[in-house]
Amino acid sequence: MNTNPPRKRDFLPFLLVLGSLGLAFFTGFMARVWIGGPSLRYPLLEQVIRLIQDNGLNDLPPRLPLEYGLIRGFLQAYNDPYTVFLEPPQAELQNDQLEGRYGGIGARLERDAQGNVLLYPYPDSPAARAGILEGSRLLHVDSLAIDPGMDLSDVEAALRGPVGQQVSLTVDQTPDHSPQEFTVTRAEVSQPSTTWNLAAAGPRVGVIHVNVLAATTPQEIQSAVADLRKRGADHFILDLRGNGGGLVEAGVDTARLFLTEGTIIQQQYRGKPIETFQVEKPGPLADLPIVVLVDKDTASAAEIVAGALQVHRRALLVGQPTHGKDTIQLVFDLKDGSSLHVTAARWWIPGLDPPIRDGHGLQPDIPIPTDADSDGAWLNAAMEVLIQ
Repeated sequence: MNTNPPRKRDFLPFLLVLGSLGLAFFTGFMARVWIGGPSLRYPLLEQVIRLIQDNGLNDLPPRLPLEYGLIRGFLQAYNDPYTVFLEPPQAELQNDQLEGRYGGIGARLERDAQGNVLLYPYPDSPAARAGILEGSRLLHVDSLAIDPGMDLSDVEAALRGPVGQQVSLTVDQTPDHSPQEFTVTRAEVSQPSTTWNLAAAGPRVGVIHVNVLAATTPQEIQSAVADLRKRGADHFILDLRGNGGGLVEAGVDTARLFLTEGTIIQQQYRGKPIETFQVEKPGPLADLPIVVLVDKDTASAAEIVAGALQVHRRALLVGQPTHGKDTIQLVFDLKDGSSLHVTAARWWIPGLDPPIRDGHGLQPDIPIPTDADSDGAWLNAAMEVLIQ
């Protein structure tokens, strides 16, 4: 493990499903290397490994996949759903998402009905400037063959790299469907956490969608408000539906945008004193007319934002009860580019009753029926609260 300080994240890993690989992967390697104590051994499990090695029909897997299996097995026994291990491609993607930028070609990936990976370049992106057309089927990234069974996160990781570095792409694009090779120079590509638009049913209402709490989120929200005001909006909806969280600091700073005073959260690490995060001065959006949309997938740092605005009576919550996740993960970058997320602290919002606990989230002020799957129904309910 490298010695870089861990980062604090309060993030619900919906996509981080850990495979059940069995406890037989606990070996002396885990005890000596990962746990670090030379006298800590698991002789029974070491014996299992030796017996399989000596008598098994199949060879043992290569060392790195075996090590990954050992770690997953250890975490399965540790039995904390938010203490997770990410292999290098997934760790890189999450880092990019939370930092809000990355070095890449600037294209969205999709699959067609046959599972092929299709490229949709962003306007004025490196991929677009190289001449790659929308809907082109990706065949190779450098020497890596792209097949329909490949995980999209692995494809995305292959496309990303240092800014200024070239990558060779082979694509099959219309009209002749012949393979063509393009050399694309990676550039810094923004990955916004926030998008916005005017509500179709109410042009005075601006809708700000925040999909993750990233380092760039507070500034992106201020940019969204400024742009929507220029376009005529004077009432706003902060849409946190589906937001699984992100950086604790980003959640706190986002809440500060809308508040004039008070405590946002308190947190405590094992054996440490309680830390309190206050509003230090009135936020630049403290007078903004706003309501907040939440649902069952609003979690973690997103619940910090919604809960702080609710408890300080700054904004009404419209929607459905949130997920309920009140823990903080420290993220340790490992030497091969993978990462370990360790649950290390608990946070709470003073004065919130009932408090957020795992599986018991925020209760909306204006409930939306669970069968109201139309986006228009949610927005209309929010607008009724905003404009009376």
